[in-house]
Amino acid sequence: MKYNNLGNTDIKVSEICLGTMTFGEQNSEAEGHEQMSYALDKGINFIDTAELYSVPGRKETQGGTETIVGSWLKHQKREDVVLATKCTGPSAGFKYIRENLNFSKEHLEIALEGSLKRLQTDYVDLYQLHWPERKANFFGKLGYVHDQEDQWEDNICEVLETLDKFVQSGKVRNVGISNETAWGTMKFLGYSDTKNLPRVQSVQNPYNLLNRSYEVGLAEVSMREDVSLLAYSPLAFGLLSGKYLDGQKPSKSRFALFPQLARYNSEQCFEASKAYNKIAEHHGISLAQLSLAFVNQQPFVASNIIGATTMEQLKENISSQDIVLGHEALSQIEEVHKMYTYPAP
Repeated sequence: MKYNNLGNTDIKVSEICLGTMTFGEQNSEAEGHEQMSYALDKGINFIDTAELYSVPGRKETQGGTETIVGSWLKHQKREDVVLATKCTGPSAGFKYIRENLNFSKEHLEIALEGSLKRLQTDYVDLYQLHWPERKANFFGKLGYVHDQEDQWEDNICEVLETLDKFVQSGKVRNVGISNETAWGTMKFLGYSDTKNLPRVQSVQNPYNLLNRSYEVGLAEVSMREDVSLLAYSPLAFGLLSGKYLDGQKPSKSRFALFPQLARYNSEQCFEASKAYNKIAEHHGISLAQLSLAFVNQQPFVASNIIGATTMEQLKENISSQDIVLGHEALSQIEEVHKMYTYPAP
């Protein structure tokens, strides 16, 4: 397993991170424990979760994923695991978590204490803001359209001040952001530099062969500012696993169970996935391996967040660490990318 620095820290995270959002919904506690133990045995030291999970978010399962991670973590050497979790951002649909979801001192404290209790640990290695408080282009939106009625006022400095208290207390080692833009990332970095506040070490955003929007502005930020991308949805909600090729729709697949979550269901997405599958076949690997290997090789990616509902899927995903795409494969990928540049945001 290859390991990369998390941002500009000396923390080494495995090239592949285990995402856990299916634990408590599509996966039982026992299955979650099996996945984490197998991943750890294969050299994965990085586990990502969130107070919102499992997905899809609902009152009955909220916090369930952290609870499953916690019941496994208490039997591990804590120092062997780099643990990341996230605080929920504003959303009318998640008021069962907290009535007024925001990143005020009060709500950040409530969120962190709840996560620590469920995770059965005294600290998290990376505490992330799940999505911005302001209205921006995230969760399936490619272009930014300014909302003149957006009443958000710049509170990023205050948020960092609260996060600084968490760091000083030892409950949080590092902070990160998620579903963020280049503007937002640079604002966080600016306040960190001028106010001597914690530096965001990572951005957890979608990145895959069907959504390479991170390359437009944020990739340069990552490289020049040492802010790592933690790539989520590397298989585009499963479309790049190959299980939907030729019109297939497995009964227990995400598209079948949770169609409301599908961001990669356009005709162009399916056509692009067919084209990428031909490249994979030409090189004697699976579409999933091709897709994950592509993400693994990007210099701005510190860790590629995989997720699986079966051990077979997990083993195939982890095997991508052994694949290095050569010049021919990368050139073929770029040719398809030119035809289907942004089939999905």
